[in-house]
Amino acid sequence: MSFRRATPGDVPALLDLQQRFYAAEGYPYDRDSMERGMRELIGDASLGRLFVMENAVGYLVVTFGFSLEFGGRDAFVDELYVTDDARGRGLGSEALQVAEAACREAGIGALHLEVEHVNDRARALYERSGYKAHDRHLMTKRF
Repeated sequence: MSFRRATPGDVPALLDLQQRFYAAEGYPYDRDSMERGMRELIGDASLGRLFVMENAVGYLVVTFGFSLEFGGRDAFVDELYVTDDARGRGLGSEALQVAEAACREAGIGALHLEVEHVNDRARALYERSGYKAHDRHLMTKRF
């Protein structure tokens, strides 16, 4: 397996990867906020799982929630990133398998994810892995 659970010692390298990911996608990035979140996630298994890929070529974040619609505990692939030079080696598919195994182990009944509308390559991976699109819009309000 190319993945392992992240530890506090992995946080600096994970932040560097995350910053690359956010820059590539054009997302705003606040390193201090991200570090606090990563450390909280690593320290509290009830929140989800943070995985680092071997040789720090990517990472996977799965967060846990609850949904009546989906029968109780559910989860979300919050972030999945593989560096450009490591793509095409099956790490995305493996990441989804790792996420699904972590969910089964935690008693999760449904796993959700989101993908940018223009990211055809990722969408194709998710569809091949059995994920289905909804006729809904993801909407967010920050507090």
